[in-house]
Amino acid sequence: MYQQGGTIEDALRRIGQHDYVLPAIQREFVWSQEQICALFDSLMQGYPFGEFLFWQIDREHSHKFKYYDFVRDYHERDRPHCADLGVQSDRPLTAVLDGQQRLTAFNIGLRGSMAVKLPRRRWSNPDAFPRRVLALDLLSETRDEEGSAYKFEFIDESKVGQKGAHLWFKVSTILTMDPGPAMSDWLLAKCLDRNEHSLAFRILDRLYRRVRTDPTVAYYEETKQDIDHVLTIFIRRNSKGTDLAYSDLLLSIAVSQWEERDARREVLELVDELNTIGPGLALSKDFVLKAGLMLTDIASVGFQVRNFTHENMAILEKNWDDVRMALVKTVQLVTSFGFDSTSIRANSALLPIAYYIHKLPTSHNFESSQYAEDRKAIRQWLTRSILKASGIWGSGLDTLLTALRDVLRNKSDDRFPAAALVSAMAQRGRTLAFTEEEVDDLADMKIGDRRAFAMLSLLFPFINVRDHHFHIDHVFPKSLFTPPRLRNAGVSEENMDSFMECFDRVGNLQLMDGVMNNEKRAKLPVAWMQEHFEKNEEGRKHYQQQYVLEELPESLNEFLHFYDTRRKQLRDRIEKLVNADI
Repeated sequence: MYQQGGTIEDALRRIGQHDYVLPAIQREFVWSQEQICALFDSLMQGYPFGEFLFWQIDREHSHKFKYYDFVRDYHERDRPHCADLGVQSDRPLTAVLDGQQRLTAFNIGLRGSMAVKLPRRRWSNPDAFPRRVLALDLLSETRDEEGSAYKFEFIDESKVGQKGAHLWFKVSTILTMDPGPAMSDWLLAKCLDRNEHSLAFRILDRLYRRVRTDPTVAYYEETKQDIDHVLTIFIRRNSKGTDLAYSDLLLSIAVSQWEERDARREVLELVDELNTIGPGLALSKDFVLKAGLMLTDIASVGFQVRNFTHENMAILEKNWDDVRMALVKTVQLVTSFGFDSTSIRANSALLPIAYYIHKLPTSHNFESSQYAEDRKAIRQWLTRSILKASGIWGSGLDTLLTALRDVLRNKSDDRFPAAALVSAMAQRGRTLAFTEEEVDDLADMKIGDRRAFAMLSLLFPFINVRDHHFHIDHVFPKSLFTPPRLRNAGVSEENMDSFMECFDRVGNLQLMDGVMNNEKRAKLPVAWMQEHFEKNEEGRKHYQQQYVLEELPESLNEFLHFYDTRRKQLRDRIEKLVNADI
């Protein structure tokens, strides 16, 4: 039933007493500082900010579920997650099914703080996360282009109360400030003129009323104790009537069904661990949960509530250590190929590899020469699936992954069955064969394309990419391709656009060791090679052969002829590589 009334202050009091809690089916807090400020502006202007959905859990059922606290002092690195409240027994609770983000925003603004990493600062630097509190400028009441009328901002607490262009008032102070004279006394100490005092008092009084006296909290209250009924309401509320198939809900269901471990903590910690391997692949909860379904041979890898039954979650919990180890080894292997979050277009491409590793003996070591061919086959299969512009890992993904899992499960030896996977993919319209047009597209790829590293690593496999000390390098340096420098080199105006169009494409790119690349910056390639290989003629010839640079001109003016010749040579090499048997 719908209920009207209740103040923000009362809601925060109940959060502080853990009468309002977050059930396991809720996701993490994700709002930004700007969203919090916008919510407080809506509150001040009297705009509706939505009703809440509460689930009243009686004392007989409260011990059956897992609960989390609301975030109060948010720290992006040290405290980004909701704290576990453990089992709550023998007392009634109100679980918030809808409204977590808004209530948490009020909790942070009126009771806590935020510490978000500053740009260009290292995560390991403690000074990169300054603590800031929500403040309201009492000298500003002007509507901007976006409709905001009140200036809220997260600031260093030392700036509170200092009169200047702004008069910042720490918003949380309103919970302990009495109305009327106490407000006026606080303002009198700031030496305001009459107009400033009048404006500041009006804003301060409005904040007091909106937080402490106005009945702004409206909510729908569910009293049934059946979890399936509650999940149905939650799903429909959060997905507008469609099936909800997202990791936040499914992780929460897993949390409520694991018996020995905390699924939320295990999954989030694994995500963090995976993303610190090498340069990181920006993996998510979605990836880890789908990997759990795939690696434990649960009937379908689809993100559907029906796959997260108690029986299936028991299987996942039992096999969790093995799943975790397989994913760690997978990420270690893939990052050793040189891939990072910018070059892996779809994380789902890692799942067949993870399944294969999961089924291998624990003694299997890809670093051993015994498995060099296996490593090569995995790299080629992954690279070609990434290069497909049409998208191998798009719609119909669950059906494809289930089919590939069947291939991996039924293989006859301990080698990666790349050819069988390619065949199964082709049967489902996901061919890894490249047409003439697709090869042309690869040969004309620009440096900003997410597939650029995969393409260049295929063309220049001799580069050591394991430690990521490599660069995507321009043969003719990028710095030379400006109108003044091109004119100075004798390039005609009619050719200028062609030079600018071609210099950033594969025909002028190579994958190089980082140290060597730093040596040749801004130098014409012939000049750099004469300097670098001054006493090593054989080394120069070998370098030119490796990088397809045998016909290298001495001047920038001859760039287009060089580009066209090398582009054709590389295109021929690309066609053979992407259509070769794996």
